[in-house]
Amino acid sequence: MTLKTRHWDRLGTGGLTFTELGFGTAPLGNLYRAISDDDAHAILEAAWQAGVRYYDTAPLYGLGLSETRLNRFLRDKPRDAYVLSSKVGRLLAPCAPDQRDGLRKWFDVPARKEVYDFSYDGVMRSVEFSLERLGTHRLDMLFAHDIDIFNQGCQAAVDARIDELMAGGYRALVEMRDQGVISAFGAGVNQWEPCQTMAERGDFDIFLLAGRYTLLEQEALQSFLPLCVQRGIGLVIGGAYNSGILATGPRDGAFYNYEIAPPDVLSRVSQIEAVCTAHGVRLVDAAFQFPLMHPAVLSVIPGGQGLTEMSSNVRAAAAEIPAALWLDLKTAGLLHPDTPTEPR
Repeated sequence: MTLKTRHWDRLGTGGLTFTELGFGTAPLGNLYRAISDDDAHAILEAAWQAGVRYYDTAPLYGLGLSETRLNRFLRDKPRDAYVLSSKVGRLLAPCAPDQRDGLRKWFDVPARKEVYDFSYDGVMRSVEFSLERLGTHRLDMLFAHDIDIFNQGCQAAVDARIDELMAGGYRALVEMRDQGVISAFGAGVNQWEPCQTMAERGDFDIFLLAGRYTLLEQEALQSFLPLCVQRGIGLVIGGAYNSGILATGPRDGAFYNYEIAPPDVLSRVSQIEAVCTAHGVRLVDAAFQFPLMHPAVLSVIPGGQGLTEMSSNVRAAAAEIPAALWLDLKTAGLLHPDTPTEPR
């Protein structure tokens, strides 16, 4: 199968080519439940056979497990055949098993403590460790990871992390890009506001924005997304299903932002799903295709812990959405009026 691709070359150095359907590998780090190495490998191989050629990972995902599972999968793949990104900002320190981080989030993973470090040396060390776990000689992109209120706790802490990055790690990222070690760098976060702050303070290439430009949320259209278009900054969209509710629909126990969805979110998703149903479209298909209409977006990277989820993502990537569906959502006040709704 051949998936649609998008090319990004902001710097005029050849750039990178993304498949519109990428693969977010957090679930392969045994997120919320353990899966076997063989099952993880089978999911990755199914993605490859479907045409997926962009894979995103991070030291955090399974405290190194996601990267080591990618090692096995990518070992026999031509290095120029795919795009690979990982994250910086956390180092993993060995510890006693009962003292490790993520005890109720990551299952059957290495005993490690997360140590935030956005310094120059911290970023360089993180890259060295990631290359070792991945078994590759280069990464295409690096994202400063989780500089947002969800992970830092308050705005003052976010500001301090950005200051730390700009005072140290940013220089490491620029050097690696200038030397051709990486092709691009940015940040991978759960809020658009820190992305805008970083874009205004430095020369960032691509941001991985999780959950904040979706069929359910479009506040980023106010200022951040226009800035991306103006500067040629690319966007990778994570969390396009808002932690699941845009894939499962507004059923009892549906997840939104990694928590049980509140009533107002359930109600809004129910209204969106009704419009989709009226046009004979799966909610998950509309949710996948929605962000791809924005000119800054390069790839959407849903995860998957099973072959059924992977198959659903592939189907969503091939879906054709009637223009009337987007118009009806706007008319009903369920989409921001400035939302781009023309297929690219």
